[in-house]
Amino acid sequence: MNQYLFRTCLLLCVLAIPQWTRAFCGFYVSKADSKLFNKASQVALVRSEDKTVLTMANDYQGDPKEFAIVVPVPTFLEKDQIHVGEKALIDHLDAYTAPRLVEYYDPDPCAEELVLRRRVAMDAAAPASAAKGASALGVKIEAEYTIGEYDILILSADQSEGLETWLTQNGYKIPAGAASVLESYIKQKMRFFVARVNLSEKARLGFTYLRPIQVAYESPKFMLPIRLGMVNANGPQELFVYALSQKGRVETVNYRTVKLPTEMDVPLYIKEKFGDFYRAMFDHQVKGEGMRAVFQEYAWDMGWCDPCAADPLSAEELRKLGVFWTEGGAGPSGRSGRRPAQSGAQNVFVTRLHLRYDAQHFPEDLVFQETGDRSNFQGRYVLRHPWTGKSDCPAAKAYREGLAKRRETEAQTLAGLTGWELADIYKKMGLNQAGSETKTAKKWYQKIWSD
Repeated sequence: MNQYLFRTCLLLCVLAIPQWTRAFCGFYVSKADSKLFNKASQVALVRSEDKTVLTMANDYQGDPKEFAIVVPVPTFLEKDQIHVGEKALIDHLDAYTAPRLVEYYDPDPCAEELVLRRRVAMDAAAPASAAKGASALGVKIEAEYTIGEYDILILSADQSEGLETWLTQNGYKIPAGAASVLESYIKQKMRFFVARVNLSEKARLGFTYLRPIQVAYESPKFMLPIRLGMVNANGPQELFVYALSQKGRVETVNYRTVKLPTEMDVPLYIKEKFGDFYRAMFDHQVKGEGMRAVFQEYAWDMGWCDPCAADPLSAEELRKLGVFWTEGGAGPSGRSGRRPAQSGAQNVFVTRLHLRYDAQHFPEDLVFQETGDRSNFQGRYVLRHPWTGKSDCPAAKAYREGLAKRRETEAQTLAGLTGWELADIYKKMGLNQAGSETKTAKKWYQKIWSD
């Protein structure tokens, strides 16, 4: 990547910025998607007014005949409200919203005055028949469906012990001691969406994996039940929520929603270790919040991205996820320096939320609200490559003298984000423990400036 391209990108960012946002520009290098985390569940949550479409991607590993889920839902579900989705849609959402690593190449400092003027202009522009025995236990099977590879029941119950007993007697391996959690949902007059794999249908259809399950319903409750799955969970779980909304950003109202640290300059060696860095950084932030916060990793208009970790979802993909308020017309116009909108995503805003949770720290289900905030946010971490030109103006001399301090600051930033030992970071960067450059690093700088 040459310096001309960097300057061109910077100029385009300055000239094309609308009043309501600020371009990031930079060159996309890598992303931190959900695959970096074990025990990771993913949910796409489409919401507008009282309508919700929920797509649940199963992270189940094992014999499909052992698979079963029990999900509380706020209303009765007809057969046509349940579908089997496509895992590729969740994967695309994951890739599009993933935190990212970008890199810049420092320009010639002798032209810094022009760059500064452009930065000033940039700042000024900144403005989701089993019925047997059921009645005796107070359980009512309201509906039975076979959809794709899943056998599905819609249940209601009078009391939790009866429901727990019925589920156990009928081969659903729910967590032991789930009655207390079930009771709270029964008191809210919620139904239970119960699914397990129909092995003959799975074999007939030929799928080698379990596809996501989709449900659509109307209810004023904008929530995601997580407590039932934690009753006998083996350690903390990871959950990624991709909320697609019409108005703006989605946040939790019964837990703090915290933006991850972003726009941080990190040492160049992180380019080869971005996955390790991001896991460590997220671990450190979770610890810092006492594992009681929901982290916002991304919030953006679906019609475009800057820089793009993946293309925006197409109008057809959004429709399959349940976006029902757009007819797939032309999306927002593309803007220079950023991936243009080719998705037809009119008025679709995506929020990526990530939480690590267990029963102790998240005793309540997640309750959400849609806000009117459409400001853009992404977890974004920056590599800055030093300028290697030969110019010897006063600005170039000052630039070279400031590089050591910049590298020390990057090291300290990395330590603060991850909790890694500063001495180890210095070593990987070629710095001594005082933060100054080692002889090896100095020789490298001397070489690139004299060649």
